[in-house]
Parts: sequence; C-alpha cells; structure tokens
Amino acid sequence: MTIQPTTWRLIKTAPAFGAWNMAVDETILESIGRGDTPPTLRMYAWDPPCLSIGYAQSIKDADFQTIRARGWHLVRRLTGGRAILHTDELTYSVIGSAKEPRLAGSVIDSYERLSRALLHALHLLALPAQALPKKNDQPKSVEPICFEVPSHYEITVAGKKLIGSAQARKKTNVLQHGTLPLYGDLTRITHALTFPSEAEREQAAQRLLARATTVEAVLQRAIPWEQAAAAFEQAFAQTLDIQLEPGELTPAELGRAEELVNKKYAHSDWNERI
Repeated sequence: MTIQPTTWRLIKTAPAFGAWNMAVDETILESIGRGDTPPTLRMYAWDPPCLSIGYAQSIKDADFQTIRARGWHLVRRLTGGRAILHTDELTYSVIGSAKEPRLAGSVIDSYERLSRALLHALHLLALPAQALPKKNDQPKSVEPICFEVPSHYEITVAGKKLIGSAQARKKTNVLQHGTLPLYGDLTRITHALTFPSEAEREQAAQRLLARATTVEAVLQRAIPWEQAAAAFEQAFAQTLDIQLEPGELTPAELGRAEELVNKKYAHSDWNERI
C-alpha cells in the first residue's frame, strides 16, 4: 500500500484525571468515525495518579483500599492489556480510520508502523531503544501488570520494556494508546494491586524492575514532559510522513467527553463490570 503525505490533528491536553483521559480518547474515536475530525495524535498526562486496567481484566486485581488511601484513581480502558499506574509519564494516543494507510491492515501491521515512530522519538531523546516482533513460543502471561507482559513490537532498552501500548478497533476506526514512563519508582503499581501475600507483592516488584525501566533510569537524568512530547511530535511527522496541525477538542467533543465521564468511565458499572 502506497502511503501519501497527509495531515493529522495534534492535541496536547493538560494533566487530567483518569476518567476524563479515557473519555477523551473514546470521544475522538467516535468523532473520527463520523468524519467530523481528521486522524489525531494526542499527548497527555494524569493528575492524580491513576491505575488503569485492561478492557477484559478482572477488577479483583485492584486494591481499592490502597488506591483510595493514596488519593489515586482507577479507570477501565477501552483497550486490552493489563494494569498500568499512570504517573510521571507521557501518554500518547493515535486515533484514526482503519482505512488510513498508517493504521490499515491487522493489529500487528499497524503496531509495526507506529512502533517506527515511537522508536524514532526515543532515539531523538538519545535512548538506545529497539522494537522486535513477539516470539510465537512465548507463553501467555497471567501477570496483572502491563510492563511484565510481552507484546508485539515491544519497545525495549537493554532488554527492558520502555513503552507499553494497547489497541482497540471500533467499527472502522482504530485507537492505539501507550505510555512512556519518564521517571519515578515503577514498583508503586504493586501497591495498587492485590496479591496473596506481601512476599508475592515483593516478588512482583522485583520481577518488574528486572523487566521494565524508565527514561531516567536509562539516561541517568530526568527528561521533562515537554521535551518528550516534542520528540514524539517530530518523530511521528518525519517517520509517518504527516503534517501535524496543532488543534483543540471541538465543543462537541468536549460535551461528549463529559457525558462519557459521567455515564461510563467514572461509573462502577463500567469500571467494576468484571
């Protein structure tokens, strides 16, 4: 398939609570499905920290008592995968039609194309990252933490996972979002999850440190969110041959996002349905 230059919308939203962030991603997905807006690259952050669980993940994995005690939030994603504690990170979402050549084909096809842009962004930040296809002989993981679970075209540095991504397809449209941990203690997520014993919680924390990393841990210095976002913007434009036009959510999108917060993402019927 020939890929011609095109224009996408670029949105950078202020740090927001988890239900709002997930509502906005779904709102843009719907808007693009109606043909109201162009394909969109969105970059955002979370405030307060939020545990997001995958579409089909059991709510029993979440430790509500600790989450509430620490002032964190919880939300269920539209995408699959396992749990992520969103804090001290850059989150991206790519949303467009399945007919858009950069998103067309199978899930793996689109993962591979987008991973090129993600890799370029990391290389711009001087991170020696690589992306490799998932090995077919890898056993299916039952671990509750996203960064412990291998994925297709997983982006790693020195064998440790650096970006975790997930994808959803709704009718004829595609949403892929993912997270780049910039700094901080990755093992904090173990306190937001349930374990049979404290010994097993500690074992999960040690496995996570062995399998995942942050930008700061690799570079031995912190990278500001704005610098990481600028690298993503440059990399997506250059690698995927797109012109990114800065934009905002439309009034219709803002209204729909608020509706989805109230009726879905901040509601127990969605978050605790499994």
